[in-house]
Amino acid sequence: MDQQYLPRINAGRLWQSLMDLGRIGATPKGGVCRIALTEEDKRGRDQVVQWCRDAGLAVRVDAVGNVFARRAGTDPGAPAVATGSHIDTQPSGGKFDGNFGVLAGLEVMRTLDDLGIETRAPLELVFWTNEEGTRFTPVMMGSGAFAGLFAPDFVHAQTDRDGVSVGAALEAIGYRGTHPVGEVPGGMFAAYFEAHIEQGPVLEAAGLPIGVVSGALGQQWYDVTVTGMDAHAGPTPLALRHDALLAAARMVDAVNRIAVSEAPHGRGTVGYLQVSPNSRNVIPGRVEFSVDLRNLSHDGLDRMDAAMRAAFAGIAEHARVEVEIRQVVKFEPCAFAPACVDSVRRAAASLGLPHMDVVSGAGHDAVYVAQRAPTGMIFVPCKDGISHNELEDAMPEHIAAGADVLLQAMLEHAR
Repeated sequence: MDQQYLPRINAGRLWQSLMDLGRIGATPKGGVCRIALTEEDKRGRDQVVQWCRDAGLAVRVDAVGNVFARRAGTDPGAPAVATGSHIDTQPSGGKFDGNFGVLAGLEVMRTLDDLGIETRAPLELVFWTNEEGTRFTPVMMGSGAFAGLFAPDFVHAQTDRDGVSVGAALEAIGYRGTHPVGEVPGGMFAAYFEAHIEQGPVLEAAGLPIGVVSGALGQQWYDVTVTGMDAHAGPTPLALRHDALLAAARMVDAVNRIAVSEAPHGRGTVGYLQVSPNSRNVIPGRVEFSVDLRNLSHDGLDRMDAAMRAAFAGIAEHARVEVEIRQVVKFEPCAFAPACVDSVRRAAASLGLPHMDVVSGAGHDAVYVAQRAPTGMIFVPCKDGISHNELEDAMPEHIAAGADVLLQAMLEHAR
């Protein structure tokens, strides 16, 4: 079909919805603090649910607080074509991370109503509980439970720093639903699409409005402890020291070198480091730090893990310290369904939107949903690649373009 005849979303309405939702939990610098299962989250949920009901969508809530809103199809028994993301934020979050995917999905439903377009398959909008993992762990809790990785009882039992459980928090905000977790009327989704800001600088640097996401990097996180010996900085010769910080510094450098060796998809980050006793004239005797390794393949992650362990052991031996490595998180690499990836690519092309294939360096609910249903993602640029920050921003025309691609991709699978 000629692109001039393709349906388009109402760009102004979508942008206004993002700004309206952004006022709930608004921060002084223009960001949003709407942490999962707080009063602000309740207010955000209530607003989105009301918008869904105003659009004629049938709303249900499952036992871990995931919210589903369904637009009927002409074949009510057909598996639904779904879209969604999350509306919880970081403490100093922005208006677009997660929220764009949810409100783009709502705008798809509103646009189809405006144009009088029916679909054979039902359409479903989802917003998932506690994607960010700020108050409760694990991260991506709701979609993980939907995928069967976390039992509902396990989810309900998780507590925050004040000892409040997820179950109690869901009850408090009125979102401990009764629908069984993981059950979908008509069977599992025929396809699931998630629109999202890129949260990185690649699309903006390339000057392109659309990223066709082929998959997501696998992640392995570690807690590392280096143990040497505290000693006086003056009387202790360099050759006789057991300097935990010197060894840790060399390990941090090794993490970066290992990631560079796995270009273009290798990532290696040390984001946390604690030195003890942390005194200017004492040789550090203990250092704790985190390591975050990422790669697009299982083999790549295995190579990085082996290289890190070998490097750390060699450094520890040379520095006469001990090192302990504990793996604390593992997310497998994710390849999205070729049929969904191709749909996103075709949608962008049909709309005349320049695009490129990209991989996601971050985790998203789509990564867990992909374990149960064919899944694809759509990225749009964010200003300076900034996210998880009150300064997070995006251009209205990019937001509209991403939602238009979402509309075309969903229609391809739902008609």
